[in-house]
Amino acid sequence: MKFCIVEYEPHYRNMELMHETKIDTEILKTKQHFEILDGLRGIAALSIVVFHFMEIVYKPSENFIAHGFLAVDFFFCLSGFVIAYAYHDRIGKMKITDFFKLRLIRLHPLVIFGSVLGLLAFLFDSFGGSPETYETGKLILVFLGSIFLIPFPVMADRYFNLFGLNAPAWSLFWEYVANVLYALFLYKLSRRSLFLLTVFAAAGICFVSNRAGGSLLGGWSGETFWDGGARISFSFLAGMLIYRSNWIIQSKLGFIGLSGLLFLAFLLPFSDWNWLTEPIVVLLYFPLLIALGAGATLTQGFRKLCVFFGKISYPLYMTHYAVMWIFANYYAKYQPETGQMVFIIIMGTILLLGLAYLTMIFYDIPVRKYLTDRRKKV
Repeated sequence: MKFCIVEYEPHYRNMELMHETKIDTEILKTKQHFEILDGLRGIAALSIVVFHFMEIVYKPSENFIAHGFLAVDFFFCLSGFVIAYAYHDRIGKMKITDFFKLRLIRLHPLVIFGSVLGLLAFLFDSFGGSPETYETGKLILVFLGSIFLIPFPVMADRYFNLFGLNAPAWSLFWEYVANVLYALFLYKLSRRSLFLLTVFAAAGICFVSNRAGGSLLGGWSGETFWDGGARISFSFLAGMLIYRSNWIIQSKLGFIGLSGLLFLAFLLPFSDWNWLTEPIVVLLYFPLLIALGAGATLTQGFRKLCVFFGKISYPLYMTHYAVMWIFANYYAKYQPETGQMVFIIIMGTILLLGLAYLTMIFYDIPVRKYLTDRRKKV
C-alpha cells in the first residue's frame, strides 16, 4: 500500500455521471467510473436495509449490524467526492440553473416515487396503521411535503419523521442543501479554506455526538433535525477535500477487501463507547475508505457486480422504507419467532432488491432520459 498524489488524465474522470443519460457533452464531458466506489455504495445501501429490518426487532445492543445507520455518513462523504470530481473544473463555466436541473433530474424522480410508494403503503397496510385518523387535508400536506422535500414532522405514529411517508428522504433533503451550497460558494473555496471549514465541521460532529448522549443516530426527526446538518456538513466537505487534495491511496485492496472493511464499521457493537467510536468512523475511517476505494484496482470479475451495485443503490435506498412500516406492523401483530424472522429478513431484502431493480428499469431510467432530452430541447 502506498500513498500518492494522482494527476488525473482527461479521459479518466467520471463519478457523478455514472447514471446520467446523454448529458450535454458541451457542459459535462464523459468521465470514467470509479467502479469500486460504485460497489461500496451498493454495500452501504444493502447494509442500511438490513439495519432497518433489525432495528424494528432488536434493541441497539442486540442488533448485529447496530451501526448500519452510519451508511448515510458514508453516502454523504462519497457524494462530496463525487460532486467535486464531476463539477469542480467546469461548474464555473455552467449556468447555475443547469447544475440544479442536472441534480434534480438525477435525484428527484425517485424522491417522488418513494413518496407515492410510501403513501400507498400507508393507506393499504393490511397489518396495521391508522390512515383513518388523519384528516384528508393533513395527509395531503404530508404527501406534498414528501414530494417537494419540505420537512413536515407531524406523524406521531411514525415517530415524527421529517418525511413520514418516506423516512430516508431526510438525507436527500440535506443532500439538496449541500448541492445548493456547493453551487453557490463551496466550489470557489481554496483548499486551505476548505480544510479549515472541514475541521470546524468535524468539531460539530463531536458536539452532536456528545449532546445526543454519545450517538450520531439523528437527523431523521423533527427533534434531531439539525443533527442531519452536522452529519452532512463534515462528510460532504471531507469528500470534497479528498478530491481537491488528491488524497488517493493506491493499494492492492480490491472490491472484496474494501467491502469487508466498510462492513466492519456497520458491525461495531452499540456500547458506552459510541461517543468515541462513531466520530472516529465518520471523521477518519470513512474518508480513508473513499481514498482507498478511489485508488484501488478492480479485477474484471467484479466489474459487472460493482456497476450493478452502483446503479441499484439509490433506487434501493429510496424505495425500501415503505416495506419497513408494513414489516413493523406485521411484527407487532404476530411476533414471529427467530427462525421466521431470519427467513423474512433474507427474503425481504431479496424482494426489495427486485423492487429496486424494476423501479430503476421501468421508472427511474426512462423518466431521467425523458427529462434530460426535454432539457436539451429547451
